[in-house]
Order: sequence, then structure tokens, then C-alpha cells
Amino acid sequence: MKNKGRIISFFLIVIALGLIIGLFTPKIANDVNLGLDLQGGFEVLYKVEPIDKTQETTRDLLESTVQLLNDRVNKLGISEAVIDIEGEDRIRVQLAGVEDQTQAREMLATSARLSFRDVNDNVLLDGADIKEGSAKQDFDPTTNAPIVTLQVKDAKKLTEVTTELSKKYVSDAIPPTEREDLLVIWMDFQEGDSFKAEALKEDHKYISAPGVKNPIPGTDVMISGNFTVESAQYLADIINSGSLPADMEELFSTSVGAQFGEQALNETVMAGIIGIAIIFLFMIVVYRFLGVISVISLSAYTFLVIVIFEALNGVLTLPGIAALILGVGMAVDANVITFERIKEELREGKSLHASFKAGTSNSFRAILDANITTILAAAVLFAFGTSSVKGFATMLIISILVSFLTAVYGTKWLLQLWLKAKFLKNNPSWFGLKRSEIKDIKDKSEVPAKFLNREWNFVDKRKKFFIFTIILLIIGAVSLAVFRLNPGIDFTSGSRVQIIAEESLNAEEIMADLEKLGLEEKSPVLSGENNEIAVIRYDDVIEEDKIAELKAYFLEKYDVEPSVSVVSSIVGEELIKNAIYALAIASIGMIIYVAFRFEFFFAIAAIIALLHDVFIMLTVFSIFRIEFDVTIVAAILTIIGYSINATIVTFDRIRENIQREKKPVKTFKDLASITNKSIVQTMTRTMNTTITTLIAVLAFLFLGADPIQGFGIALAVGIIAGLYSSLFLATQLWLVWRGKNIKEKPLDFRKKKRVEGPQV
Repeated sequence: MKNKGRIISFFLIVIALGLIIGLFTPKIANDVNLGLDLQGGFEVLYKVEPIDKTQETTRDLLESTVQLLNDRVNKLGISEAVIDIEGEDRIRVQLAGVEDQTQAREMLATSARLSFRDVNDNVLLDGADIKEGSAKQDFDPTTNAPIVTLQVKDAKKLTEVTTELSKKYVSDAIPPTEREDLLVIWMDFQEGDSFKAEALKEDHKYISAPGVKNPIPGTDVMISGNFTVESAQYLADIINSGSLPADMEELFSTSVGAQFGEQALNETVMAGIIGIAIIFLFMIVVYRFLGVISVISLSAYTFLVIVIFEALNGVLTLPGIAALILGVGMAVDANVITFERIKEELREGKSLHASFKAGTSNSFRAILDANITTILAAAVLFAFGTSSVKGFATMLIISILVSFLTAVYGTKWLLQLWLKAKFLKNNPSWFGLKRSEIKDIKDKSEVPAKFLNREWNFVDKRKKFFIFTIILLIIGAVSLAVFRLNPGIDFTSGSRVQIIAEESLNAEEIMADLEKLGLEEKSPVLSGENNEIAVIRYDDVIEEDKIAELKAYFLEKYDVEPSVSVVSSIVGEELIKNAIYALAIASIGMIIYVAFRFEFFFAIAAIIALLHDVFIMLTVFSIFRIEFDVTIVAAILTIIGYSINATIVTFDRIRENIQREKKPVKTFKDLASITNKSIVQTMTRTMNTTITTLIAVLAFLFLGADPIQGFGIALAVGIIAGLYSSLFLATQLWLVWRGKNIKEKPLDFRKKKRVEGPQV
């Protein structure tokens, strides 16, 4: 009865979990804030400088600027704007779901310093004289034309100014450049601006220049001009938002059309669903009953990650979805480690209960060490990342923490409910085992470690692995020296235009279109299944009015707004600097942790292995001329975390096998034997984890949106390189280095306290 109660409890838990996921997932998914790459919008990075060039950019100045920008954005009706201070003099603005990007850019860029001047550009009144919040859209009582009205603080000052001008009034028929009675109203007057020069232009910079026939009593001022109702309201909103306390120089900008964002979202979500479904199927086929348990815990994991991310008000981007999908692949790792340890114990002839207890306890340490080292990389990525990279890091950290809880506690809790089931005790096939693989418990002989039912001796082939690695490194060094990397727009000055259409695009036609727009006829790079995507790179920054014209033209032609990115070289320099910092800090942190948990030789071998993985990835990007953009920096740090994860699992098994020795290891032969045994024992785990993670990566590489394909290539190459380095490079290096002084310093981990898993 007690066992039946446990099984009933299991099914009730599964049903309840299914209902919760089914009922709440749609609502939570709809509430998640989408980044601009998933719903359209734009992002701008500004450099902030004080108006008074003798002053410094302080934190107070940045914060007051952010506050004013927030006020302006709220007037646009954008509820999910992200405005962040970066570094000592940067502000990044992300506006998703913006319908009129041109208007939004203008509202952000204008300093809104209102001034009233005479025709000789002398200041008569400025923003400090205007009553806060008094500007509003109205209509001229005489002509019924849209106008803007506002109030000044000091009626006497306004009367004095207009009295002096009215004395100079002559006639409205005289050209503006010959009059002295005009009250010229400027927004953002800059040094070098001149009314007399602007008055000759059809599209002048000043707002209006009314003649003052009579003094203006009271505090009311009427600004007339060539306004529509919308433009008058816009000007009133700008005036009411206040003038910015600083000048802002645009360093970087990117925009994504709403339709393009929606298509990217649909493609990536579908890739995620397919990838996760294949992972679930793989786990069930390989681990049978254990695989079913893992599917349940992984479903809970995916749901919890989305819930927590939404609760934190995170902004989901394409790399963020990739991190979620990748997180599923990495979450499988903890289950695979546990399942393989349980199967090992079952092979020894132990009971199901004993195998469960020993397997879960022995796997806990490897899972803990692997997760901590991966979190180190993710934390550094968050600290040095910007924009979507930071979102990727946030999702990765949440994924790691939640996967640890669901895999270590959730999976074991569900398994415990089935421990006394008779059909499991008597049917090893439910765990993917054959009866012939299980030895008699009384047989004390050691079963040789096997992979694919074969014994392997990898350590004897270490010289071949070293030669192969050196050849790869030489090829990489030559390629990087000759071809270098192909830097994306994130690392160079210039502009990147991406045009997308439902039908195939023609390069010559696009070049002709660019010529019509007054842009250089650059040959586009076509991609996609039917060449429906075209990318054009410019070495110079395209002006804002040209960007607006370009977007309007191709939106009308292809019914999809193109994506435009503009960046200055200073941003690329900062990204490279931050990436180097991140790599160095992550490496130092891992060396300290691994040296503390294992020993110094383990740490050095692990760091060399992960640097090898990054170098191989860079080599592939160099040889095949794949564009290297900011998302690849995120991929590099993810590879670091993944590589160290796989290496730690193998090192942990080496340490455990040394602990099981009855005496310290004193000879190279014994150390080589233990190392080889550990490699073979962890081979299945490493292969299965690599396969499941690759399934996730390949899903969004081949089925996901175009902007993250480079990201997917980087991860795929890094994961394969990580498989090789963790099994055949890091362990072999450690064996050679540690084996040189094994006689003087024998290895003995027996006295070290073991980390036990949680009891359930």
C-alpha cells in the first residue's frame, strides 16, 4: 500500500505540474518583455558631455539625463523602455515596439534647450524663463492654425523684451533678413548657427520668427509656425520634458523593423521547440525510464526559468532565447551525470536503492563543481556585457541555478517515489541496461571501464593527440595572421543595412535602389534559403535623414522595414577591451576555484583546454570569413563555461578514483592507468551531454533567425572542441605534468572530505 501511495503521488505531481505549465505558460509568455530584435524598435548608445566643457561628466549629471530621457520616452507611450548608464560617460537607450522610430530618435537626440533671440542671435529669454509644464498645443484664434502656447515666469521681463522689439517694427512685407523686430525662437541653438543664414533656407533650423508689433503683457506666449496638430503637440511635449543638462553624441545605433522582429521571434521559438523535443526524445531512447523522469524535471526547469525571468522584468532577446535553449541542453548534463553513476552502480550488481543512493551522492560533487565554474563565466559575462549580451548572461545564470535545483533535487525526488517498484528492480532494460552487463554482487573482481562495449587506451596515444593539437594551432595561427577575423559592424566604424523580403532579392536591383537614394552602390551579400536577405556594409556612418529615407523606401517596396546599425570605432574598441577583461577575469577565477577544489596542475590544464577551444572557434571564423560580432563575445564566454564544465567532470572522476586507491599513487604507470580509466568512465556522459547540447545549438543554427546564426556556429564549434579538449587534451596535459614529479610528490586525495549530496 505504501508503495502504491508513492506511485499515485508521482502521477498526481506530474498531472499537477502539467496543469500548471499548461495554464500559466501562455500568460507568462505574453507578459515577458521582448527586446527590440523580437518586436522591432531601436537602440542607441550616447556619449554624454557637460554643456560647459570645463566641467566633468559626473554620476549626478548622468542620472539627471536618464531621468529626463525617461520622461520623454513616457510621453511617447513606451512602457518597456530600457535606459541604462554604462561606464563613466555612456547612456544606452533601448526602445522596443516603437511605431515611429524617426520621431522617437528626434525626441531623444534633441537637447530641448529653448531660447528666444533677436535677429543678431543675442539671447533675450531662455528655458530658465519658461514656467515648467506650461507648454500645450492650441489653435490660433485668428487663423485657427495649430500653435504652441506657454507661459513665462516673469511677466515684466517678457514685456520689456517685446517692448524693445516693437520699437523696431516696420512692416511684415519686408524680408526677414532686413528686419530688426523679430523674436526668433530656437530649439537647440548651437555655436555657429545664424538667423540670417538660416532665414535664406527653405528648411531652417529655428522654429519660428514672428514680428513683434506690440508689447506682450502678462505671461502668455504664442509660438506660431508651419505646424500640424501632431507637430505642435510634439513640440509642447519636448518643451515640457525640459532641456537636457548635457550634450549627447551618438556612438552606436541599431534599428529593427517590427515585421522582421516578429519573423525572427517565430523562427527562433520554433527552433527552440524542435530542439527541446529532440532532446526529450533522445533522453527517453537512451535512458528509458530515467529519461522519462528527466523529461518531467526538464519541463519544470523550462517553465521555472521563464517564470523567474519574467518576475525579474528581464528583456528577452534572440541571444536570450538561445541561452534558454542552450540551458536545456546543459541542464541535461546534471541528469546524465546522475543517471550514468546509477547505471555504473547497477552494473556492479547493487540493488536499485543502493545504486540510487550511491549514484546520486557520487554525482553531486561533479555537478556542483561544474555548475559553479560555469556560473563564474556567466557572471563575468553579465558584468562586462552590454545590451543583449547582458540579457543572455542573465538567462544563462538563471538557467544554471534552476537546472541545479530541478536536476539535483527534483529528479532525485521523483526517482525516490519509484525505488520500491518491483518491475524496476527486476527489469534493468528500463534503465537501458542488459542483464549480461550486470555482474554478481559477490564477484569482487574489477570490471574494466568500457565505452561502446570496448576497452580503450587513450593515454598511450597522447603524443598523437598532442601532434594533432599542434597542427590545429599552427593552422589557426597562420589563418589569423594572414586572413585575420572578419569584424562585424560592432567592431568597426560604419553602417550595416539588412534588407529582408518574402521573395528572392536581386543584388543589381538593390544597388540601383541605393543609387536612387543617393547612397554608394555597394554590392550586397545575399543569404537565406532563397536569397531573401541582403546585407550592405558601409565604412561611413549614414546620416539620420538618409536612414529614415532608406527605411521608408524599402518598407514600401518589400513590406518589411530593413534593419539598420550604425556604430563608431570607439564602441568596438571598448567591446574588445571588455572581452579581454572578461576572459582574463573568468580564467583567473576558474584557476583559483579549480586549484582550491582540486590542485594547481588541474587548474592550469583546464585553462589551457578552454583557451584551446576559444582559439579553435576563432580559427574557424577566420578561415570561413564568418562575421565576428558582439554576440560572438557572448558565445566565447559560454564556450569557456561549457569547456570547464566538461573538463571538471573528468577531473572529478580522476580525483575520485585516486581517493579509492588504498595507498598514495607513486608511479607514472599507476597514474596513467587511473587517468585512462577515468576518461573511459566519463566518455558516455561527455558524449551524451555534447549530443544533447549540440541538438539545441544546431536547432537554432539551422532553424533559428539569421542574426544568431554566427552565434550558433561559434557555440557548435566550441562545444565540439570542448569535447575533444576535456577528454584528450586537458587530462593528457595534466598526466604529463603531474607525472613528472609523482615520485617526489605522490598523489593522495584520501584525506580530503568528500561533498555528499542532499538526502531525500
